[in-house]
Amino acid sequence: MMKRLKPLLTFLAVVLTAPHALALDAPKGPVILTVRGTLATPNVDGTAQFDLAMLEKLAGRKVVTETPWTEGKTEFSGPLLRAILEAAGAKGKTLLVRAINDYFAEVPMEDATALQTILASRMNGKVMSVRDKGPLFLIYPFDLDPKLYNEKYFSRSVWQIKEIEVKS
Repeated sequence: MMKRLKPLLTFLAVVLTAPHALALDAPKGPVILTVRGTLATPNVDGTAQFDLAMLEKLAGRKVVTETPWTEGKTEFSGPLLRAILEAAGAKGKTLLVRAINDYFAEVPMEDATALQTILASRMNGKVMSVRDKGPLFLIYPFDLDPKLYNEKYFSRSVWQIKEIEVKS
């Protein structure tokens, strides 16, 4: 019996240990974020498109912090920026984070990989509307590192995000 199982076990060992990208499902609801650029796992016409349900399945965090754009301590929650980029298989050095009104900021990839940045989809537990800086708002971990609370990071904190372009 072991002679018959050996080829199967060898096959499983190769498949399970080989590096491979998992396919990114297509969105089923309204698309709220499109990632473009060099992507290993696009899902729609060479881009990675996400609906709210897809984003909420990714690793994320809650942040309770003060910002220049809100009054007092505010709770933001959403997926980690690095989790979104990993799901898309994004590779690059710079992110162009673009808002609905086409405002954009250049964000170094290190801000996604080295910091606990999130794309907040909820504020104080409620899904963020466009009127309230939604659908997505780039929130830096001001709660974890007060040194980030400055103009450099404020200028990268784009709200009403619709798209991220990954640049080499």
